[in-house]
Amino acid sequence: MSATTSVIDTKQTTETNLVLVDGDCALCHGLTRFVTKRDPNAHFRFAALQSAAGQRLLEAGGLSTYDLKTLVLIANGRYYTKSGAALRIFRKLGGGWSWFYGAIVVPRILRDWVYDRIAANRYKLFGKVEPACPLPTAEMRERTISDEYE
Repeated sequence: MSATTSVIDTKQTTETNLVLVDGDCALCHGLTRFVTKRDPNAHFRFAALQSAAGQRLLEAGGLSTYDLKTLVLIANGRYYTKSGAALRIFRKLGGGWSWFYGAIVVPRILRDWVYDRIAANRYKLFGKVEPACPLPTAEMRERTISDEYE
């Protein structure tokens, strides 16, 4: 394990906003870069859904470890998925981004329907990240969580 990668523990799941993304998805990598750039106080940490840490966190939250078409936010020990996760991320970014949270008034079934259409076509629309592609910045690597057994 590199010196810049921190080990995930249960304390982090209650004190940190953990974002789990599809590690193969270019859109998800873009979201990670977007959030990192707009989060100077490092409120968010990240893990790939496919990583050992991601799989362990999914299991801990009672979520599928096979369905990798969802964004997951773990905040204050609670799990949010799909559009609910995305909207809460925007809210926590603050500033003008928090206005997007207003879309929470749209019924979840409609928000998640749109989310599911994008998720089902994400590779077609945005492409895949090469498996060997590292996170592009040191700051992003510092915010990436892993499991001590990876």
